[in-house]
Amino acid sequence: MVKDLFERIQNNKGPLGKWASQAEGYFVFPKLEGELGPRMQFGGKNILNWSLNDYLGLANHPEVRQADTDAAAQFGAAYPMGARMMSGQTKYHEQLENELAAFVMKESAYLLNFGYQGMVSIIDALVTKNDVIVYDVDAHACIIDGVRLHMGKRFTYRHNDVESMEKNLQRATKLAEENGGGILFITEGVFGMRGQQGKLREVVEMKKKYNFRLLVDDAHGFGTLGKTGAGAGEEQGVQDDIDVYFSTFAKSMANIGAFVAADKDIIDYLKYNMRSQMFAKSLPMIQTIGSLKRLQLLRDNPGLKDKLWENVNALQSGLRSKGFNIGDTNTCVTPVYLEGSVPEAMVMVNDLRENYGIFLSIVIYPVIPKGMILLRVIPTAPHTIDDINETLVAFEAIREKLLNGTYKEIASRTTVDLDA
Repeated sequence: MVKDLFERIQNNKGPLGKWASQAEGYFVFPKLEGELGPRMQFGGKNILNWSLNDYLGLANHPEVRQADTDAAAQFGAAYPMGARMMSGQTKYHEQLENELAAFVMKESAYLLNFGYQGMVSIIDALVTKNDVIVYDVDAHACIIDGVRLHMGKRFTYRHNDVESMEKNLQRATKLAEENGGGILFITEGVFGMRGQQGKLREVVEMKKKYNFRLLVDDAHGFGTLGKTGAGAGEEQGVQDDIDVYFSTFAKSMANIGAFVAADKDIIDYLKYNMRSQMFAKSLPMIQTIGSLKRLQLLRDNPGLKDKLWENVNALQSGLRSKGFNIGDTNTCVTPVYLEGSVPEAMVMVNDLRENYGIFLSIVIYPVIPKGMILLRVIPTAPHTIDDINETLVAFEAIREKLLNGTYKEIASRTTVDLDA
């Protein structure tokens, strides 16, 4: 008997979807209003926003807004029509690629419409069934989905664990030798939940012993790390040793799009073999010209990154001094780890938003282990010391309520399953 395809979907909404009736519109899919920035509106109230990845504050920079406006007025939203290979090529796309390549110290670069599908397609294009992939178990979903397309073998190593990396490189080497294939090693410049930099220096050192190529997703490192802002590779002094460098525009560039950079022969290959770009419409001119302006500001105004790091250091040192566990983050991403159930976390976030005017992202099981709550704080250049102090006071208050059982008692009076 053939089952109805939708029966499983209707009976099991998934580990996150099961919360939809209680969470949607508030805890997930919230509607923020007003101009993008540290102060916005949520549910008709002013809130202090720690949930945007607009690290350098470019989203509402007047020169950026003007560049976007001028591009829209000149070209509209549709130009150019068609894929890059067919009818979507312009001098602005080429200019942006050349400037991005120079900025991240690579020979060549290629624009991508979206970060997520771009990474999926990069992995798909780089490997064949005879090749082996080695990647971090905590890799972003775009990497995991790209690896899922791989018809050959793949191995995961324990997060940022050098011993596990080497063990899996040994396994991959043996298999690649048997199959006549190569090895693609994938990690992140910055892990977006924990805030740790990938151990790029240690990975590069292993190149002396093992024959592999290195792909780095530096979505959170681009614009925030390194002397010039070129990312985690520059920060760790190994940018030249990254074979394929990837970043999205969705963080420091405050835009839609992404890019991949490498030696020219590799980029030339990807241009003709990345299915997500070959069969997709070209990045519109609004995003392309807008990104040229954003890159100019990022490159020519180091004060933006300096201000960002003033805020990062003030926030993280303040949290540590008050006894909060923020793990071993060494980037702008600031996780605050607390112990509690999912229902307690929901009550806590409601309290933060309604009574303290603080809006941030909450991470719960299954993204992190049961019994843990992660408050993910993203400081940006436009935040102020007053914003940080206000947040520290609020965090001390909610921690006390979590410890004394206030949130558990409130949650027990709701219909939320306390055993979740």
